[in-house]
Amino acid sequence: MSLVSGGMLPDGRLAIASYPTRAKVHNAKANPDVSVLVMGDEFNDEWVQIDGTAEATDVPEAVDGLVEYFRAISGEHPDWDEYRQAMIDQGKSVILITPTRWGPISKGGFPPELFEPV
Repeated sequence: MSLVSGGMLPDGRLAIASYPTRAKVHNAKANPDVSVLVMGDEFNDEWVQIDGTAEATDVPEAVDGLVEYFRAISGEHPDWDEYRQAMIDQGKSVILITPTRWGPISKGGFPPELFEPV
């Protein structure tokens, strides 16, 4: 199971950017039935397990999925041609997961007694 951050696409899929050499990409290509733990925006945030069916692709085929990923997490890019070329230059991959099940949402984090008051 991988701990990931990602963006939810308008069609309900979870998009995760990665690299072809990462275990999560290799594993999704070998077996599309996946489970991931999606982190919140901050280190101590909530997280959720998502199970689903994955499609993992590498650039250049992955570029459109990486554009969708960027839009889901950051909105519009000021120069899409530059972004597409950067993804190709970096040799990126994208994993698109169609959720079949999710939960529970972890309230997560460390117990408050482990931190000094600020």
